[in-house]
Amino acid sequence: MTAPTVLTIETTSLGDRSYLVHDGQVAFVVDPQRDVDRVLSLAESEAVRVTHVFETHIHNDYVTGGYALAQRTGAAYHVNAEDDVSFKRDAIRDGEVVEVSESLRVRAISTPGHTFTHLSYALEGEHPYVFTGGSLLFGSTGRPDLLGQDHAEELARLQHGSAHRLVKELDGSTEVMPTHGFGSFCSATQTEGDESTLAKEQETNPALLKDVEEFVRETLDGLDLYPAYYAHMGPANAAGPSEPDLELPSRADKEVLRERLTAGEWVVDLRTRQAFSAGHVPGTYNFGLDGQFSTWLGWMIPWGTPVTLLGESEEQVAEAQRELVRIGIDELAGQATGEPRDWTDGELGTITTATFADLAQVRHHREVSVLDVRNPKEHEESHVAGAVNIPLGQLPQRLDEAPQGEVWVHCASGYRSSIGASFLAAHGRQVVALDDDFDEQAGKVGLPLEGSAAS
Repeated sequence: MTAPTVLTIETTSLGDRSYLVHDGQVAFVVDPQRDVDRVLSLAESEAVRVTHVFETHIHNDYVTGGYALAQRTGAAYHVNAEDDVSFKRDAIRDGEVVEVSESLRVRAISTPGHTFTHLSYALEGEHPYVFTGGSLLFGSTGRPDLLGQDHAEELARLQHGSAHRLVKELDGSTEVMPTHGFGSFCSATQTEGDESTLAKEQETNPALLKDVEEFVRETLDGLDLYPAYYAHMGPANAAGPSEPDLELPSRADKEVLRERLTAGEWVVDLRTRQAFSAGHVPGTYNFGLDGQFSTWLGWMIPWGTPVTLLGESEEQVAEAQRELVRIGIDELAGQATGEPRDWTDGELGTITTATFADLAQVRHHREVSVLDVRNPKEHEESHVAGAVNIPLGQLPQRLDEAPQGEVWVHCASGYRSSIGASFLAAHGRQVVALDDDFDEQAGKVGLPLEGSAAS
């Protein structure tokens, strides 16, 4: 029998993957993202027809495209019968088999842990695959705390059991195809590698190497913050989200931009942190498209605040818009393209950038405050002595806790520090943005470090 064709659709900014699987004629899709035009384009290029869509769980980190894709294609939309949803779906349960075609036979396997109703899908046959969603990941598992701390321990125990069920019921050669784990905050820990099998996972995955008590303890102890916008994803997905409108929003001129900034709306500069620091419209925030743009914007913005995008080109704005609809930010107030002189007649703002060596040198001569915008677990492991830790995602709510006077802002590599520095600068603070690698440089230049890794 001919091997199935399994194609991966990467969404690197969210750390997720979707899958299109076909036999040369018909295809099924697992966990599609909101912008389903990517799936449809891939299916067209493969000359196949999408007949089935499978959802592993009600996602917490993005708005699904499953319902919209099924509506567009007429495909059967398989969602766990136990999930409370407000749309018509093809309810599926543990153990049920869907014959997509003669060579594509998919079996649902209950794998609770990331959520209570999580399903994995085993593609049976001579070339087996298992699509594990947020269950078994590469060297890790999906985090168990997204439904609240009250359920975290129970779900961690279920996650351990689900991992063992997969290796017990499926052949070791089965290729593991997770949705999460490539930088996604849905992963309990950092994932390892780019491909795997169940046999390989038995050699490396903590869920399969540790007993349940040790796994639960280490998993819960290792959990860090996750984006605030996750709270809005479950309800959106349970409602059956529509296909997004990706037509560019209206253009905003200089006067409109000034009015929006004065009104407290978010005007977001999509350029790189280097370009932003060299010159920007005062009051704007820098969320560069060269990093996890939508994750951090979605985490920080008060939900429902109007957003205007500033980009070098319409293509850049369109990319940002696509990123935002994936997390349910559909309505943009406007956009403008070009460079800062096209966006204001006033004086441009700049942000001084520096390295950890610069910080060490300055500290020999005068006192400066250091703001660490990394997440708590990162800070606990190692940090500059005396640094104040306010995680970037919490900075809007904790602005009053930021040090006064000259503030040197740092993260792990520079992306988050630029966002934090732009936010502080927009609120009248004097900032220096550290554009440097913390792990590689901070300990080498004479800065005193504290934390579990520094002791």
